[in-house]
Amino acid sequence: MDDDTRIKIEAAAFRGLVQHLQKRTDVQNIDLMGLSGFCRNCLAKWVKAASEHYDAPVDYDEAREIVYGMPYDEWKQNHQAPASDDQKQKFDASKRMHAEISVVE
Repeated sequence: MDDDTRIKIEAAAFRGLVQHLQKRTDVQNIDLMGLSGFCRNCLAKWVKAASEHYDAPVDYDEAREIVYGMPYDEWKQNHQAPASDDQKQKFDASKRMHAEISVVE
């Protein structure tokens, strides 16, 4: 597979993941972090890091809007529930496995 095709496939897969997460507003970021070590905010940080790497910088709020499909404050107000003690415990227990934000070429 040539690099251009690979990049197109990877970009489409990323867009599919973002679209899925935008639909699954019932899934809280804290649950994603506890189970998988990354969340919507991590994706936004990867977008921001990549944008800077490729000299097309977006700030963190712009990156979050790309991922959330709306301003973060709006998403938070409409979809974020207070974290339960169980969610906080799972989050804390999984910290060593949380995503590291860097650009992968």
